[in-house]
Amino acid sequence: MAIKIYIDQGHNPVNPNAGAEGNGLREQNITYRIGRELASLLEADPEFEVRLSRPTAQTQLGNSLSTSLQARVQDANAWGADYFISLHTNASEISSATGTEAFAYARGSAAFALAEDLVEGVSAVTGLPNRGTFVRSGLYVLRRTAMPAVLLELGFITNPGDAALMNENPGLFAQGIYRGIKNYTGL
Repeated sequence: MAIKIYIDQGHNPVNPNAGAEGNGLREQNITYRIGRELASLLEADPEFEVRLSRPTAQTQLGNSLSTSLQARVQDANAWGADYFISLHTNASEISSATGTEAFAYARGSAAFALAEDLVEGVSAVTGLPNRGTFVRSGLYVLRRTAMPAVLLELGFITNPGDAALMNENPGLFAQGIYRGIKNYTGL
């Protein structure tokens, strides 16, 4: 039976729950494109089934921040996903901040181990620094999912180099995540 991967392309096209902006780019557009690229890789692999939170760039989830997050979690739970991966871009007032990091609900969990493999995969393929994996038990998408869930900060939209790489090479990030998934699942 195929492993079901739910890809949550963080944020909505417009408010409520629109993402960060930096270097003339919008987080929700970057996460949408990387999510589509990742879905293509997973769909081509018979070991996986995939579902996207935003099947189109215009897909708007919920009418508030809380209902947007609820819609993503409820969809993944109802579908019976085996793993939930929420894609985001990081932001900082320090424009030199760079790299990939991830968050999971608890250390020592399946989600934490998956997060470590995802960060390593993205870092290896893109060359961005591996900033590590951290516990963030307060994040709604990590505590309300019925399956191991990871929130992945791909790179910094506020760093010109990270932003350009995410915008110009979304396939690299998708390949890195795919590599991390394959490593974690042993497939």
